[in-house]
Amino acid sequence: MDLIKKKRDLLSLTDLAPKEIWDIFALAKRLKKELKNKGGNKPLLKGKSLALIFEKQSLRTRISFEIGMFQLGGYTVYLDPRDTGIGVRESEADIAKVLSGMADIIAARTYSHQTIVNIAKNSTIPVINALSDLEHPCQALTDLFTIWSCKAGSRSAGEMRLLKGLTIAYVGDGENNVAHSLCLGAAMMGMTFRSASPKGFWMNKNIAKTALSEVEGQAEILETENPEEAVKGADVVYTDTWISMGDEQEKEKRLTIFKPYQVNQKLMKLAKKDAIFMHDLPAYRGNEVAADVIDGPQSVVFQQAENRLHVQKALLVKLPTLPK
Repeated sequence: MDLIKKKRDLLSLTDLAPKEIWDIFALAKRLKKELKNKGGNKPLLKGKSLALIFEKQSLRTRISFEIGMFQLGGYTVYLDPRDTGIGVRESEADIAKVLSGMADIIAARTYSHQTIVNIAKNSTIPVINALSDLEHPCQALTDLFTIWSCKAGSRSAGEMRLLKGLTIAYVGDGENNVAHSLCLGAAMMGMTFRSASPKGFWMNKNIAKTALSEVEGQAEILETENPEEAVKGADVVYTDTWISMGDEQEKEKRLTIFKPYQVNQKLMKLAKKDAIFMHDLPAYRGNEVAADVIDGPQSVVFQQAENRLHVQKALLVKLPTLPK
């Protein structure tokens, strides 16, 4: 058991301290610049291996981890449900113990957050939550990095904390892993987070309570049913699909309930003039967002998607080295 304690995991964004997040951002910025200017990165993970355990479909998460490891000189093994039969063919504990003897790090994308918790408890190597039903910390890290890049990216590293005081307005399904991690991250970075969702779709109460305990400075956490209230004067307007993986059976119900929560030009005009629009993708134009918003000049969704690569690389380098 002593060995298990001697490693750091990222199951929730709160597993990182704000300074550690800034250190990841600083490295991500350097790696991004190095790749673009020199055509490659130094092999910081040469000889290291990453095991990906995925129960859910993925584009950005999988490709950013796989290409990221390759660009840093490492190797990735992708395991889909047919390979592991997690919880059926083999227990989470046995899978974690087997991988701990062969790989250097694990990233798991699962339906249940408890599955990732169980893997981490039985692993002697770092475990990253690559998405669960409760949180998506990798996405939130990238989102915060992208906001900083857009709002303060031209300033020096010593001024990175200028994220403090910005306001993120999240519109749509608040009971959502992206909303949860983004709320926690905003609170830790001293940003105000406003979530506009219909009744019955507000954030998990424990997540909201944790976020309130993490609030830095004058930042606030607000939940409302009114999207106009959330977006007014915001620096960032964010939405996500109304129908997440696992919610398909409620599709028609959700399309009706969330219809008033579409991010369109009328809503965007309530935000600051220089506000940016964000979406973690995949997006469904005409549902949660109007096409002229996501494909318009305020949208940074593809910059956001690209940044998954650079932030993931920085996380893979930094996580195993963080103080225990």
